[in-house]
Amino acid sequence: MDSLTTRQQQVLDYIQIHQQQKGVVPTLREIASHFSFRSMTAAVDHVRVLQRKGYLAHEPRRARSIRVLSEIGSSGRQLARVPVYGSIPAGFADERHQEPKSEVLVDLAALGIQPKGKTFAVEVRGDSMIGRHILEGDQVILDAGRTPRHGEVVAALVEGQSTLKTFIIENGRPYLRAENPLYPKIIPAGELVIQGVMVGLIRKHV
Repeated sequence: MDSLTTRQQQVLDYIQIHQQQKGVVPTLREIASHFSFRSMTAAVDHVRVLQRKGYLAHEPRRARSIRVLSEIGSSGRQLARVPVYGSIPAGFADERHQEPKSEVLVDLAALGIQPKGKTFAVEVRGDSMIGRHILEGDQVILDAGRTPRHGEVVAALVEGQSTLKTFIIENGRPYLRAENPLYPKIIPAGELVIQGVMVGLIRKHV
């Protein structure tokens, strides 16, 4: 990841602190005001640079659309803020619209991927993936920008329903395999959309 100038680091720090203290990221106008920029153009330029360097995601024309993608952890390593999109069934496919509900800090460099806003996490429900040591309540980290390979765990959309399974190619055709003999394999009759490939797992110890 590209290094930051002193001013760029100050802007990133301000955005992070504002979010931690007030629960929302600052607007471009608030950034410009805080640093006494003569116009919002300077704030826009800084946000664009931080976005290009992989520290922020920003959707234009929205007041509070800035999202921090990465920050420095206590270990000195770069940590990325990965959105958690509710839960995904590790069982029978479930038709439900996933909404982001929280974020989790992840060392993406250790997973071999760049923080470009294409990484997300889901919380596992069900026991169909216990053969891969993926348990109920685990948070699975997924890379939406990766092409799945045979044997990898994926979040997939099958005929409008989402599920977490192992991606298998047999005789040139893909299907999804559960890692629990109590569940059947899923052979898509139509389109199989891969939402993300598993790159990591977080287990909450209770």
